[in-house]
Amino acid sequence: MNPLNQSDNAQNLSLDSPFKPELSIVVPIYNEVESLPQLLEAIAQSLNNTGLTYELICVDDGSQDGSSEWLKTQTQAFPQLRAILLRRNYGQTAAMSAGFHHAQGRVIVTLDGDLQNDPADIPRLLAKLNEGYDLVSGWREKRQDAALTRLLPSKIANWLIGKIIGVKLHDYGCSLKAYRAEIAADLNLYGELHRFLPALAFIEGARITELPVRHHPRQHGRSKYGLGRTLRVMMDLFTVYFMKKFLTRPMHVFGVLGIVSSLFGIILASYLTILKLGFGQDIGDRPLLIFSVLLLLTGLQLFSFGLLAELMMRTYHESQDRPIYRVREVIQNNLN
Repeated sequence: MNPLNQSDNAQNLSLDSPFKPELSIVVPIYNEVESLPQLLEAIAQSLNNTGLTYELICVDDGSQDGSSEWLKTQTQAFPQLRAILLRRNYGQTAAMSAGFHHAQGRVIVTLDGDLQNDPADIPRLLAKLNEGYDLVSGWREKRQDAALTRLLPSKIANWLIGKIIGVKLHDYGCSLKAYRAEIAADLNLYGELHRFLPALAFIEGARITELPVRHHPRQHGRSKYGLGRTLRVMMDLFTVYFMKKFLTRPMHVFGVLGIVSSLFGIILASYLTILKLGFGQDIGDRPLLIFSVLLLLTGLQLFSFGLLAELMMRTYHESQDRPIYRVREVIQNNLN
């Protein structure tokens, strides 16, 4: 079943419109006032001939260059535009999350606001999504960025993420993506997790593919990314890996580590006990005694962490009525 139904006449939607759009375009904005006029025009041109009703959600992440003021004026002239103005600069992950939260369309497309992503690729993403996928990720096959500071770290990160998470994509960092709304609704974002959206969607059981898209050199301003983000990305990568493997069973990691640590502690303690009682040797000044005690205490703590994590996970799922599974489709005999 196609997520988008073609309409003969595209409708201009305002905030007061009783109709929900078929498509939501989410664009995080931070100090991109020079790019915004061209961006809005390019998005409108790419969708005018599709016959789809759509909304454009620009999330201003605490810009200081007049982006928020410009967006305010354009909401009167551009009925499809909805401007979400955040109180301060929270980061791209928070801006993406705000856009997902306010989106009303059955399909959500995200892209950057710096004109490096090409809105003309949006119909191609939607066509690919209609083939039965839940998420289509853009692949900047001919990326127009600095080789040393952007391309090389990106290639390494994409390879590492694919190996650890198991979702092999050429370009995790491309913001141009198309999602089914139900998949986006399941993505709880924080930290720098916006770059791991395909991995998070995979955890939720999404069918994922990628599509080569165009990428243009930056025309205005300067990039907000650099090598300084690498450490934060690595820490979030381990977070995503833990979520993929042990989200609903934290005891399987903490409990196992606790048992292994305690087992080694017991073995060392038994060895020292034999030396003391069987051979009368003095063990009070041996480093092994301290090490065995540390292993036993560490094992007890890790096992306790596992129990607490299990209780917290149980509370989380029950308090939010959040199931530990996702249903793709229910098939039944309509005669019953």
